[in-house]
Amino acid sequence: MPRPSLVATVADALLDEIVAGRIPIGSELPSEGELALAHDVSRATIREALGRLQGLNVIDARRGKRGTVNPVARWSDLEPILRATASGTDSAEASLHLIEVREMIETGASALAAVRRSDADLARLEEELARMTAAHEAGDLAAFVAADIAFHDVILAATGNVFVAAVFAPLAKVMRAKREQTSALVQIQRNALAKHHAVLEAIRAADADASRVAMADHIAQTAEDLRRYVLSGPTSDGPASSGPDADSARAARA
Repeated sequence: MPRPSLVATVADALLDEIVAGRIPIGSELPSEGELALAHDVSRATIREALGRLQGLNVIDARRGKRGTVNPVARWSDLEPILRATASGTDSAEASLHLIEVREMIETGASALAAVRRSDADLARLEEELARMTAAHEAGDLAAFVAADIAFHDVILAATGNVFVAAVFAPLAKVMRAKREQTSALVQIQRNALAKHHAVLEAIRAADADASRVAMADHIAQTAEDLRRYVLSGPTSDGPASSGPDADSARAARA
């Protein structure tokens, strides 16, 4: 029987090939013999490694037939999904799905934060929004994204519910990558600043309903900006062909 550690190593290597696109989504897997030769292991090891991937719904394997790679939307474990998303696999769909998750969780978190936040929480929100504004004016994308993420982290913490932040923790890496994608254009940053200001004012007023609506409006704007400026490519409504907006547009498509 193959060593469990060897099976896990081979399964991970196969997942890397899928995530990298060397074995594309929807394609048929190489034969067990071909995979065994490529990875210098026995067919039994390959069979068990494929069984692991099938258990995660990454592949659909049937006895006597070559397996096929399932769409990422059918995968059942978070870690492979995050690896695929971070690599750009099914990037457009994954980006929109991530925004849907944010809407489901962050609207409720914003409402809860409005009635539970402390003065210190409010001060931190003001500080992070000021950092976002300064970064926007300086053209510093990395600083803008860092302050944006910190602003939302303050809201999650201000709920006083330890599970809220814990739910978001595994998404941190891919969330940062997607924030960099959706914040690379100057117009998107302008939209984000306006929406963050509305969220801040609703939380300042301790108005749970207004905070929920403001966060929903912010996330809806993010989804619209993603579709309009990032996923659809250049449009007549996009940045001008020269100047800082154009530089940001080129950076987003790089």
